Amino acid sequence: MSEIILEVKDIHCEYDNVPVLHGVSLRVCKGEIVAMVGSNGAGKTTTLRTIAGLLHPVSGSIRFMGKDITRTEAYALVRNGISYIPEGRRLFGKLTVRQNLELGAYTTKERSVIQKRLHEVFRLFPILDERQNQTAETLSGGEQQMCAIARGLMSDPALLLLDEISLGLAPSLVEAVFDTIIKIRDQGITILLVEQLVQESLEIADRGYVIQTGRIVHDGPSHELLEMPEIRAAYMGM
Repeated sequence: MSEIILEVKDIHCEYDNVPVLHGVSLRVCKGEIVAMVGSNGAGKTTTLRTIAGLLHPVSGSIRFMGKDITRTEAYALVRNGISYIPEGRRLFGKLTVRQNLELGAYTTKERSVIQKRLHEVFRLFPILDERQNQTAETLSGGEQQMCAIARGLMSDPALLLLDEISLGLAPSLVEAVFDTIIKIRDQGITILLVEQLVQESLEIADRGYVIQTGRIVHDGPSHELLEMPEIRAAYMGM
């Protein structure tokens, strides 16, 4: 078995004393793309926010690269190698593309390191190189999503958490963004992807988890999940 980089065990989470996650467990191995899929409100984003340290579970545990991070704050997790790309992009609209990207590299003050990382993300997203002096609010939706992902990469993560990155994008752009996820994985970055687009996500993932009302109801190799009649009926209209 490959090295387990992230292990979530039986986490229960609440919002204002209302239970949202009911014993979610998952694992992500080094070099994988793992997809967590399900309908809106199933608990996908809550799971990612908990892993990212923005929410702490009522019970259960989270380990990253062998260390217990269950109660670790979000800013410390970024320094430890976890980068979270939230739903909705959340760029600083009045700042330039370059300024947004440099903010993503706040964990280092070394200009040479920042320049190297800029070079790497511009190679991955050439359009951002062309647009680097534009304000983020003037970018198209697809370009803004690329900028959000690139900003997350600027912290040099070992694990990238991607939350509904297809939201609001045209189908042609969705395909381009998913192709980019594969390229990021090929650069050695492990990815946990949360998506409503079940088929598209499972097609690029190594393994998947299906979550419903805060519980994992199916998991396994992606190709097996894609063939399950109940998943095809519930999420793919087949």
